[in-house]
Parts: sequence; C-alpha cells; structure tokens
Amino acid sequence: MAGKTSSHEVAAEGIKRLLRNEEDETKVETTETALRRIDVGDPIVMIKRGFHHFMTDEFRKFPEYFEHLAAGQNPKFLVFACSDSRVCPSRVLDFRPGQAFMSRNIANLVPGFDQRRHSESGAVIEYAVAALKVEVILVIGHSKCGGIEALMSLTDDAPPSYDFVHDWIKIGLPAKAKVMADHGDEPFDGQCRMCEKVTPFVCLVEAVNVSLINLLTYPYVRSRVAEGTLKLMGGHYDFVDGKLQVWGFNAGTKPLLCI
Repeated sequence: MAGKTSSHEVAAEGIKRLLRNEEDETKVETTETALRRIDVGDPIVMIKRGFHHFMTDEFRKFPEYFEHLAAGQNPKFLVFACSDSRVCPSRVLDFRPGQAFMSRNIANLVPGFDQRRHSESGAVIEYAVAALKVEVILVIGHSKCGGIEALMSLTDDAPPSYDFVHDWIKIGLPAKAKVMADHGDEPFDGQCRMCEKVTPFVCLVEAVNVSLINLLTYPYVRSRVAEGTLKLMGGHYDFVDGKLQVWGFNAGTKPLLCI
C-alpha cells in the first residue's frame, strides 16, 4: 500500500546503514542488536550481513594474510565432503581461506577414474594433486547422511525418483554390498549407520573407504602416494554427539584421531 514501508525495505535500509557504518539518529544500536532486528529470512539481507561480518572480522583485521592469498594459493588439503548444509568443513575444521581445496557433493563420494564420466570430480583431483601439489586428501563423511540412506534404499526394480541423485550414489554400491554382507540382518537404520559410520570391527567408514580406494585409480594420486608425498585420510563427523574421527588409509590401523 502507498505510504507504508514494507519490511523488506526497512531491512534493506537497515543493512545499508550498517554497511556505511552510519548511526540511527533516533537510537544508537550495536551491529549485533541491529542485525537481530533485521529480517534474517530475507536472502539479500543474509548475504549482505554475512559479507559485512566477513569484511569486519576477517578481511580488514588481517590485511597481510589476504594480500598473501592474492599472490596465489598453496593449500595443504584437498577435502571431499558432503553438500549437506549442516556439515561445512571450513566451519567444523576451522580451515582458513587458502588452507583447503574443496569439493562437496552428495554423500562425499569420489568416483573412480573415468574420462567419459564425472569429469568435474576428476578435474578437481587432477588440479589439486598435479598442479597445487596438496599433501593430504581427506574424505569426510557425517552422521544422518541423506545420500547414504538413499544408497541403502536402492533396489533393482524400483524406478528412480531423481534425475541425477540415484545414478551418482551408485558410486557407493560396493560399500552397500559390504554392509549387507556383514550386517544384512540389522534393521535398516542400523545398516545406514554401518555404511556411513565407523564400524566396531575395522574402524573404517565403508562409504569413505570406497572413495579412498577410488582415489588410487587416478594415476597422479597413485604415483604421489607411492612416492610418499601424498597422504589419503578418511574421517567421520558426528554432528549429533559432536564427535570426530580421522584415520589413515590402512584397513588394519586404528583411528589416528578421536575427538
């Protein structure tokens, strides 16, 4: 209606004042108070608020660090993680900009070497290993993974309910086969936990293990692992209980880290 200001306009004007570091003439507010007042459900407001927070708490506080990044990147890690919005590796593992080259997908799967399919994953691996010379590839799974549940639900006779998801998660079929062979009599929820989480017997995440094995099908990965200049590691993040396990790629070893 004419003469009335919408909540969107109020929110937009509020964030403009924050970005210009201006004070409200009628009431002086802290940034935190003002941000709580703004409608955080508005996507534009959320983007502006997030960028303002980054610029204030990161970019302007550490100018030398970001000047160094401007000259080029030299990440130590290549991380394969799930696209799940609850498990951002940079937040969970506190990676700073420039420390980790990232690839996120459904169920944090790594396909085997195949120049005819999954070229985006191959390109990430090739560039990170051959060009950037990362020292560690970490494949990290997580609790309550929808991709793993979809994998465990796959049947030969059921029509696919997605255009892309089911074909992608078939990369993990070897993990499902092992879980069914070892734990086929478990309830469905238990099978999903065995597939996504560390088993009590060999301390390996089955789905992550498939990806670690697939990584060795890439010639540049295989050669650098053989030289000892590249390590493959698996991990599992339980965001329900707040626990993390990380292990080296060796089916006979115990976890390197349990938090």
